[in-house]
Amino acid sequence: MAEMEDCEGVIATERYGSQESWKYLLKDGRMKRQKDAADGRLAGNSISGVFKSVFLPQGYPESVSEDYLQYQLWDTVQAFSSSLSGTLATQASLRGVGVGNQEATVAAATITWLLRGMCTNDLRSFLSACFSNHFLPLFSDGTGMLGRILFAWLKGNKLDSEAKKWRLFADILNDVAMFMEIAAPHFPPFFTLIVCIAGIFKSIVGVAGGATRAALTVHQARRNNMADISAKDGSQETLVNLAGLLISLALIPLVTDNPLLTFILFFLFTVLHLFANYKAVRSVVMGTLNEARLSIVFHRYLLHGQLLSPVEANQKEPVFLSLGRTVPIKLGVRLGDIVQEPGELQLALKNNSKPYLIGIKNGTVCVCLGSDASVRDEIMAACQALCLRAVLHDDSSLSGALKQLSNTKDPWELVSQSHKMINQVFHTFLKELDQAKWHTDRTLLDWNEWRVEWSKKRS
Repeated sequence: MAEMEDCEGVIATERYGSQESWKYLLKDGRMKRQKDAADGRLAGNSISGVFKSVFLPQGYPESVSEDYLQYQLWDTVQAFSSSLSGTLATQASLRGVGVGNQEATVAAATITWLLRGMCTNDLRSFLSACFSNHFLPLFSDGTGMLGRILFAWLKGNKLDSEAKKWRLFADILNDVAMFMEIAAPHFPPFFTLIVCIAGIFKSIVGVAGGATRAALTVHQARRNNMADISAKDGSQETLVNLAGLLISLALIPLVTDNPLLTFILFFLFTVLHLFANYKAVRSVVMGTLNEARLSIVFHRYLLHGQLLSPVEANQKEPVFLSLGRTVPIKLGVRLGDIVQEPGELQLALKNNSKPYLIGIKNGTVCVCLGSDASVRDEIMAACQALCLRAVLHDDSSLSGALKQLSNTKDPWELVSQSHKMINQVFHTFLKELDQAKWHTDRTLLDWNEWRVEWSKKRS
């Protein structure tokens, strides 16, 4: 091959990412460019190349995370099933506000609605313009706006640290809202109330879904190409919605005036939607530590001396919001949440030379962070808080070091002993985190913004 290239006069070669390679030949005094015959991966497949350039980020697959393709495939399935479920909900809402009494009228109105291409949030305004139920859009839009503001205020800081959980929660809530819209026409006295509650749910879905999608885009971007990934995701979603629209046009005449078939199809689409969403968030492998992943990795390390890789830890990470009772951890609290008198400050500083304070108040592990604390100090503080939570929770799987801590009943003495324990294990643990390719220069731990400076004098 080398002799052939020499005789053909190869003067340069070039490659488009990992997709294709070309060479420049000098022949008869002229330069000619041709595809490298040895590169057979995508040779001659122009349709595939155009499809990738339209719907995938530039530089794919090197420009995105390794889990990008698997996530997007499942995300496409869930978007398609959600589009069909939305059609059924739209058709039911139109019937509920009195769009005619004949099958053709309902079908025509729904098809017109779909072809207009309006978003779900505009449904109430559309109905208001067409029908006499003026209070429906007023209540629904108003309650939806309030719900959006309240949810962003209460849970906005959780959407980064627990993106997987809130992503799945948003999709489940969206299915609940669509089910309420489908069921609402069968309860005429409560139609407005049901639709308003569904509107609140959908407003929460808008906040949680949009914010967590942005967080996942940050994870997927490998070349500061968030905007490109987001734009291509929009193109993929538009293509899926177009396919859903075509299927919906054939589906509407079948379900019109047939509530049983509507509920059956909605159930099937919802099952597919939830399954695809579960597989999508399960496919995401984040190398940044949040509370759940750090807890899994650190406790496995204490129990077995084994450090889980990002892939292994993400497989074990829960993706559903927990309703079980556990000892809460508050990171970045005010000093007054830990210390109420000078003597308690001295107790908090016992055996502690770290830029953070830990205390146990009212069954909650509280961490007060110093203004000079680094990211690694934050990880250390979170690990110590997780140890204290495991001891307070009376976890039956405690390791030897934690079992010794469990024998201590006084809260401040427990904190003091935990400082000694964390000093023994953390630096080795942190070194192995780096070796396992975990990101230790940043975290997704849910720290509040309080930073404190205190007297370094200790008893």
